[in-house]
Amino acid sequence: MLIIVVNFHVCKLIRLLMKENFQQLQIKRRSIRKYTPELLTSDETKLILEAALLSPTSKNKHSWDFIAIEDKDTLKALSLCKPHSAAFIADAAMAVVIAGNPLISNACVEDASIAAINMQMQAEELGIGSCWVQVRNRNYSETITSGEYINDLLNIPMPLEVVCVISFGKKEKERTPADIKNLKWEKVHIGKYELEP
Repeated sequence: MLIIVVNFHVCKLIRLLMKENFQQLQIKRRSIRKYTPELLTSDETKLILEAALLSPTSKNKHSWDFIAIEDKDTLKALSLCKPHSAAFIADAAMAVVIAGNPLISNACVEDASIAAINMQMQAEELGIGSCWVQVRNRNYSETITSGEYINDLLNIPMPLEVVCVISFGKKEKERTPADIKNLKWEKVHIGKYELEP
């Protein structure tokens, strides 16, 4: 009987710690665009990619594909996918291109987005910085989309559509955590949508 009671309290404590740890992870996770030259370990890379593969998908269709890049020349070329707003990819230890397949699921963009944040949260837990680079509906030039540029660079076949790139690297410095006291509660509506008077 004593063992059951102790196990119950241990499980309750673990659940409490997990809840607090997850919120702390959310508070701490910020977009990091400056990285040290240090590489990721193979274990860190594996955990980040496992987080992507563990992510839920609509109807369990797994409508995403991931291209992990660590080669410095390829990272530099990838950093040109969006002039002026993706340059930091060149200094990352790794970038993961996330592509969705609309022939597998019409929720492939959502599936890819969920996988992206899963990878970012796993990276934060490991003390690794990350940043989302929007590719879908963005342009490389007046005539070439960012997605087309990446498809050509990485030999990504149709019908895959690049949704985003996530850069990863050891943080050059920590950023100030999010302030939970400044959450935008006005964006939460209970029961139905109502404008503030």
